[in-house]
Amino acid sequence: MEPTPLLTPYKMGKFNLAHRVVLALVTRCRSFENMAQPHNTLYYQQRAAPGVLHIAEASAVSETAAGYPRVPGLWSDEQVEAWKPVVDAVHAKGALFFCQLWHTGRNHSPATGTAEFDEAPPRLETEDIPQMVMDFRVAARNAIRAGFDGVEIHAANGLLVNQFWWFLDIGRVDSTKPLRLDGSSSSSLEDRCRHLAADVVAAVVDEVGAHRVGVRLSPFAGGDADSTDAAEAHALQLVRSIDKLGVLYCHVVEPKMRADGDGKPAIPHRLSPFRQAFRGTFIVKGGYDREEGDRAVSQGYANLVSYGRLFLANPDLPERFRNKAELNKYDRSTFYTADPVVGYTDYPFLGQETQVA
Repeated sequence: MEPTPLLTPYKMGKFNLAHRVVLALVTRCRSFENMAQPHNTLYYQQRAAPGVLHIAEASAVSETAAGYPRVPGLWSDEQVEAWKPVVDAVHAKGALFFCQLWHTGRNHSPATGTAEFDEAPPRLETEDIPQMVMDFRVAARNAIRAGFDGVEIHAANGLLVNQFWWFLDIGRVDSTKPLRLDGSSSSSLEDRCRHLAADVVAAVVDEVGAHRVGVRLSPFAGGDADSTDAAEAHALQLVRSIDKLGVLYCHVVEPKMRADGDGKPAIPHRLSPFRQAFRGTFIVKGGYDREEGDRAVSQGYANLVSYGRLFLANPDLPERFRNKAELNKYDRSTFYTADPVVGYTDYPFLGQETQVA
């Protein structure tokens, strides 16, 4: 019997992975006072296994970067110390652990943690940007101090780094042109990309090494930013830029699923140009199940496939894939609550009788 493509080993740089299933970052809003907690340790430990790549939920690079309630940070020594037992627990299970770094920019949530975004975010000024680049550098350094194997820069879903190459107003008069560090504007693709590729990514690569850096992109979705016809071209130029820096992996999100001819949700599979433009490890995300993941790997569409909601609801997801076992259903109502157990560490493993409703 031929091995399941999704479950075959893979070498990512110097890291040996047992299979192609990746635990994607999933923001859970359970890190009180922006500090990793003991229940965070249990959550990641439950999902850890030898050779599994974990990408931790996004850690804010500064106090003003958090944007959402109860998200962890990596701007202080105390936060570094709080992350250490989490990282140690994951490593004790033989898994690899990368930490995602973010700055939410104009995306934010009120302190209540509700879905209503009714408070205006602070306006970003040109002079703030060099400090933000430095914040990413320092946070990357802190992640390595905490024991993480590497970092992933969140440049997707309309967050700050993503905002530099989308048509957003972040302190400039002409919102159709990107803001440059010198305060001027330009419409060239290179200038749209330079804030991520030449500033943030380069700073992080310089700090921790390209072999420990990944970048997450969402070419077809910018959070609260509407897609434009030029978005794909902008993103493709961005991928080429980070490829030149030699980063370890590129983690790219598919467009939203659309109904196929039978009315069933279908993955658009629009990432081939990005795959061809990037020579490192290429990770895809967005609506994948076991069968779609197998197909992506077997056809060379991706090296690895990341799973968010399926992995949060199934702590033993790779094993369930291996056995073609039934999956737990996730409970959307518990995604962002503060409860340290319900909808967080109480999803059952294979063989356990209790099921989450």
